[in-house]
Amino acid sequence: MTCWAIIPAKPAADAKSRLAGALDAVARQRLATAMLDHVLATVAQADGIDRIAVVAPDDLVLPAPVLRIADPGGGLNAALAVAFAEAAAAGAARVVIVHGDLPRLEPRDVTLLAALPGNAMAIAPDRHDTGTNALSLPLPAARDFPFAFGPGSFAAHERESVRLRLDCEVIHTPGLARDIDEPADLRDARGLDWE
Repeated sequence: MTCWAIIPAKPAADAKSRLAGALDAVARQRLATAMLDHVLATVAQADGIDRIAVVAPDDLVLPAPVLRIADPGGGLNAALAVAFAEAAAAGAARVVIVHGDLPRLEPRDVTLLAALPGNAMAIAPDRHDTGTNALSLPLPAARDFPFAFGPGSFAAHERESVRLRLDCEVIHTPGLARDIDEPADLRDARGLDWE
């Protein structure tokens, strides 16, 4: 079974705009870069991941052998749909999508997402249980999965599991739940080299 990990990444200059009241543009850029570097390194250490891809603009520097999938524009869900289709066309049996702003992510978090049985999907909600910070989708069973990242995405993704008749696990770990969206979240980014 081949498992791909896909990580969406905005241009660093555009990342974390909701933190503008707490951090200037340079600090936001450094934070976004440090978090993406952390997520990439963590995913690379996880068991069960065969290929890592980043949906990213052309100017983002990625370590080898990470595959770049060009961001087609149109927002996060459109970009992930393109990357998901590329993984499916390449023969992936499972795709794990992990956001790049998870500074407490650990390899075991990603391993949990990769190690699901064939007809199961998983959702890792954010700390508020409203958003989605990671998904694990089986192929070909989830080939028509419509991504709904944004407000209320956890419930929307859970509804899709029912529609597609997939067993759905909800995975709660600190590493998957604690993304950085608001100034109060910045305490979870301590320890990364960005300040």
